[in-house]
Amino acid sequence: MTRACSSAAPARAGRSNALHAGAWWVWALGLATAASRTTDPLLLLLVVAVAGYVVAARRTDAPWARSYGAFLKLGVFVLGVRVVFAIVLGSPIPGTHTLFTLPEIPLPHWAQGVRLGGRVTAEGVAFAAYDGLKLATLLVCVGAANALANPARLLKSLPGALYEAGVAVVVAMTFAPHLVADVGRLRAARRMRGRADTGIRALAQVGLPVLEGALERSVALAASMDARGYGRTADVPRGVRRLTAALTLGGLLGVCVGSYGLLAAQGAGFGAPLLAAGLAAALAGLWLGGRRSVRTRYRPDRWGTRAWLVAGSGIAVAALTVWAASYDPAGLDPPAVPLSAPTLPLWPAVSLLLGLVPAVVAPLPARAVGRGPATVPVPQDRARVNVPEQEAS
Repeated sequence: MTRACSSAAPARAGRSNALHAGAWWVWALGLATAASRTTDPLLLLLVVAVAGYVVAARRTDAPWARSYGAFLKLGVFVLGVRVVFAIVLGSPIPGTHTLFTLPEIPLPHWAQGVRLGGRVTAEGVAFAAYDGLKLATLLVCVGAANALANPARLLKSLPGALYEAGVAVVVAMTFAPHLVADVGRLRAARRMRGRADTGIRALAQVGLPVLEGALERSVALAASMDARGYGRTADVPRGVRRLTAALTLGGLLGVCVGSYGLLAAQGAGFGAPLLAAGLAAALAGLWLGGRRSVRTRYRPDRWGTRAWLVAGSGIAVAALTVWAASYDPAGLDPPAVPLSAPTLPLWPAVSLLLGLVPAVVAPLPARAVGRGPATVPVPQDRARVNVPEQEAS
């Protein structure tokens, strides 16, 4: 009975079956691509809900996993700023439903097209809210990838040619979660001392210790990286370096032009071949550039079946949303004029639900398995309980 229950339990994340960090980023970028193709608030909120559910189900207790809430708050802040700017500076969308009128400040003639105050319409506020919600959803998708993917393991998976750039990007990405953790720790310390942890004054008093900790962390990181030989490269002939640069830059340019051709209405004929040629050239350049790296990989992460399923769900969401935007653009971009209630398109919404696949196929983190009380194994030599002689008799 115990063996049957253990076999039916969900897989626990370990070194052997841990999900590749790149799969989480492919999944998140797929959701972000889907969010960039629509301004329907219901679809955008559905993307946020899908990303939030997967993060809640599969994130760990690591410091970078706590950054999702910060990205979510940043998205709400960006949405509010976009709406406030539309109210104060005016909106290019004409409207007939006036909400209220602000005192208008006259501007000089060279500032034509910009106004301060004036009539605020419901159509202009709705257009600003749709636009701000799209940007907020993109930030939430990036926050989901940052909370689920281990930055150190992502750095291990980069090609040798992108190793130096990958170090800089990973260090910059891990700075935000540590910053959020420092702010939470200092606010908790202020509450324990009976001091206020909210307000501008409390934020100013917390900012200096956070900045000091960030500087100390950066100096310690620079010293440790220098001691481990980061930045050292092998001696490569000049011709190989030039060929590497030409292949990489040319390949990336081909990828950009090919992607634009696939997304444009008239470029479908040359988009796919140019994209394939650009990918081949870029991969060849990265392979040659990897010869400059003198580092080795210890126990590299494997791209297994679970990683294919997670990455494929994100790619499927992006592809289906792009296809839906091509055949029904009005359904994914509801007009602000005339003002009407947004509707939820059926098939784009169903395609977004494919983003929930990682919540099922990804291995459970350590904190999500075994929520009951922990059991301590008893050694074999101590398994027999000593009974007193009085009780035994």
